[in-house]
Amino acid sequence: MNLRDESVAVTGAENAHQTFKDSFSYSSYLRIEQLLNAQSPLTDAHDEVLFITIHHVQEVWMSLIIKELSGAMARLSVGDFEPAMKMLARVSRAQEQMGAAWEVLKTMTPADYLAFRSAFGKASGFQSWQYRSVEFLLGNRQRYLLKPFAEQPEPLARLTAIIDSPSLYDIALQALANRGLLPPSALRTHFDRPPEARDDVLAAWLTVYRQTTEYWDLYYLAEKLVDVEDNFRRWRFNHLTTVERLIGNKIGSGGTTGVGYLKRALDIVLFPELWQVRTEL
Repeated sequence: MNLRDESVAVTGAENAHQTFKDSFSYSSYLRIEQLLNAQSPLTDAHDEVLFITIHHVQEVWMSLIIKELSGAMARLSVGDFEPAMKMLARVSRAQEQMGAAWEVLKTMTPADYLAFRSAFGKASGFQSWQYRSVEFLLGNRQRYLLKPFAEQPEPLARLTAIIDSPSLYDIALQALANRGLLPPSALRTHFDRPPEARDDVLAAWLTVYRQTTEYWDLYYLAEKLVDVEDNFRRWRFNHLTTVERLIGNKIGSGGTTGVGYLKRALDIVLFPELWQVRTEL
């Protein structure tokens, strides 16, 4: 940069605000100090800050995903498709960022991890109520998954409310029923179970996929749901490979079988008929 370039740069910034006594500053609005103070490693191990940072990043993205999924479900419930599609698209983009975060964590070696692993005891991502909220909103629900939150009344109440309410897919099936593609009797009235593939639901989605012009809104919804599940699977797979790189087949810190548990989770299908329909077309 020559002197003239420096002069232009300074001139462009000369009107920037210098005092914030009557307004938020960047740091105060975003609570940067509070955010950074949350990075409180328990050891002197260099990579512990990385480990904490990645999990903080994941939790922040999950907070946004919960908000967007909840908003999309509310809009779909009243037949307002366009804003719901925007929210689901945002969910997919946030999921991509979550998946990319594992790539940073993979720069940590097993020796790096073992340098601080014992410090956090039984703490585990299995105990993340936000992750469980995302999973429940998407439809993978079993009541035993509430047990780790028995001593946390507020998260337990939130998760219980979700598991007793329609999932995103239940609301999508309600949209099919509203268009006469499913009888109301086909809709679930108990929501605390994982999804099961059904022939009548598959037939309804086949109609949508074969008559896309007539059912464009439902077709677009279906593809947005596939986007969300596709990204959710990728996140799970990246999680699995990251854990396997760090601890192999050891028991996880939360008491699960670690890699074995994560491999079984890969077999869960959230929106089964939307994957089956591709074979039937």
